[in-house]
Amino acid sequence: MNFLESMQMAGKTLLSNKLRSALTMLGIVIGNASVIAMIGIGEGGQRFVQQQLESLGPNVLFIIPGNQATQRISNELPKTLVLADAEAIATQVPTIAAVTVELNSRQVVTYSNRNTNVNIIGTNPNFLRVRDFNVDRGRFFTDIDMKRSNQVAVLGAKLAGRLFGNTNPVGQQLRIKNASFQVIGVLEAKGSNLGVDYDDAAMVPIITTANRIVGRTSPYGLEVTFIVASAKNAESVDAAVFQITNLLRQRHKITGEDDFTIRTQKDALQTVGQISSALTIMLAAIAGISLFVGGIGIMNIMLVSVTERTQEIGLRKAIGATEQDILLQFIIESVIVSAIGGLVGTGVGVGGIMLVAALTPLEAAISPVAIATAVGISGAIGLFFGVVPARRAAKLDPIVALRSA
Repeated sequence: MNFLESMQMAGKTLLSNKLRSALTMLGIVIGNASVIAMIGIGEGGQRFVQQQLESLGPNVLFIIPGNQATQRISNELPKTLVLADAEAIATQVPTIAAVTVELNSRQVVTYSNRNTNVNIIGTNPNFLRVRDFNVDRGRFFTDIDMKRSNQVAVLGAKLAGRLFGNTNPVGQQLRIKNASFQVIGVLEAKGSNLGVDYDDAAMVPIITTANRIVGRTSPYGLEVTFIVASAKNAESVDAAVFQITNLLRQRHKITGEDDFTIRTQKDALQTVGQISSALTIMLAAIAGISLFVGGIGIMNIMLVSVTERTQEIGLRKAIGATEQDILLQFIIESVIVSAIGGLVGTGVGVGGIMLVAALTPLEAAISPVAIATAVGISGAIGLFFGVVPARRAAKLDPIVALRSA
């Protein structure tokens, strides 16, 4: 028999037992779909986080209070950064274009009979420039509002809609922690960024936040949650990190380990990439177990098939079929089952990725390499697990096979 005849016979055999063939393929289908979907979802999640980080701008630096050791010990950040540190960075670091600060606090905001618990962000007028926000209605607060500690607020788009509905919020009065604030502006919607939804927050001058909402708890000045600085260009980011580190060490009189941490977009992208890659590999490995189980299923079914077709094998060998002919036919059947299961699983996996992309913010990430690898592995599994039953069939003695049938 030639290869084409073996293919035709293998195809007829599989078609004559459609239900068995379909059930044999099921393990490979599930395995392939799982591997492709897990890799695609993992890559989609990685791209989503990268886009979130890139939206901050390549020149943005975050100065966070506390070093890595203190951040691991406590969930609350230490109060080691103050507003004066941000002002010193703005005036004494030549590679920095602008500096803003944030002092965050969860508070109940009330308007009329509506109230909601939101994030109050105490900041300065540079917030728009550094964080790349635009005002949709009204205005943002100014240096005069800061100096006078005016009780004014700028709302995120989502918060404005929830509190005021179709009414224009600009000029209205609301209450934050029993203090009355005038709404002077509404920001354009931008969506959440790294878990912080600025669309559902209220921006207040940081001096007012400290005096009226949070209070002053640091003996060294007006504490801030973190400082955000924008370097003049991407090439000056490393120089800015070096200069800010030296400045803050001098200001804080540090001789040992820093009491602050500087994060850049590059650092965050590297960390996210490492974590995402590790998670994707882990998920793919877990999903790959189902491919192995599917291969065992193929071997079991093919062994059963050898037992059921003992008489057929004996007749074929009696009329001249060689061991290679029998071996080739059973291996071809295993590979066909695995290859078709791999292709069907690929379709299911790609469909799952598209569904996740349609229902979540994750981008559809269909990796041709992952598809080719999964299909190739499924075919190899069929070949590997089909060898044992094929060899058993090929070694059958025709006389013994005919007698046992």
